[in-house]
Amino acid sequence: MDSEIKEEIPVCEEFILCCGAETQVLKCGPWTDLFNDQSANKPKLLIFIITGNPGFSAFYGPFAKALYSSMNRRFPVWVISHAGHAVAPKDKKILTNSDDPNAQEIKDIYGLRGQVEHKLAFLRTHVPKEVKLVIIGHSIGSYISLQILKHAPELPIIRSFLLFPTIERMSESPKGRIITPLLCWFRYALYVPGYLLLKPWPEKIKSLMIRMGLRMMNLQSEFSFLSVLEPFCLVNVAYLGSQEMMEVVKRDNETIREHLSKLTFYYGTVDAWCPKEYYEDMKKDFPEGDIRLCEKKLPHAFILGFHQEMADMVADWLKDDLSKI
Repeated sequence: MDSEIKEEIPVCEEFILCCGAETQVLKCGPWTDLFNDQSANKPKLLIFIITGNPGFSAFYGPFAKALYSSMNRRFPVWVISHAGHAVAPKDKKILTNSDDPNAQEIKDIYGLRGQVEHKLAFLRTHVPKEVKLVIIGHSIGSYISLQILKHAPELPIIRSFLLFPTIERMSESPKGRIITPLLCWFRYALYVPGYLLLKPWPEKIKSLMIRMGLRMMNLQSEFSFLSVLEPFCLVNVAYLGSQEMMEVVKRDNETIREHLSKLTFYYGTVDAWCPKEYYEDMKKDFPEGDIRLCEKKLPHAFILGFHQEMADMVADWLKDDLSKI
């Protein structure tokens, strides 16, 4: 099935300058410019995927293609990288948009709040107001999705799926107790060795190493993974992670309550970032909400091997919403 998806589904990989930051965007489907598309089948809805951390959108390519296929190719599916988590290959053109409303105005764009503003700027600049939105957030992308609902009520979001949502008590989670000291106290000690070891490598060597790594994980991708070995990107990954540990503490119950009818939460039974007790607390606090528990024990990083299962589930959950479009 995956090989068929890879061969048949049109995917455009773009590198754009959003708020001054290089940003990798994967676009599944024939629609790459929603403003200037004059075709008869111009889509009325966009499915927008916000990644976890690391925010390498290339890892989400198989999930995006599987979801596009599961939706019968009716709607475009786009994946956006985080600001500072993508570097364009030397032979790749970086697209700019003179209408970017926040071109040079985001402070601390690589931090958590800056990443929220980065996604908002993209949606306002690249998606027409009449196009409805389904937002899918994975991991910290779920937190960003909630912030978008909170700060941009004008966006026509009809549904938001929060997959393995890290929206509270990150540093208290089993994984957080281990990672927090590394990200908050020791990450600076890794910066210099990272630059000294990785920066001198030629792009061809990095590409070879990445292909070998993907082969070991039984993964294939036609998209750029160079950012995985770019010190600049890895520093920003660590910086964002440190802010997550410090800032994602208390669940935003007010925003959840206000938008509960649009939200679907999907927790894992074996997730060390948002353990089962977080799911149980959510069910207790929001008994009327659409709050689900993964019965198949998918890992937090489901994207690496279970993308078709997740795509089929999301497509099934969306049936009622899409029947009204």
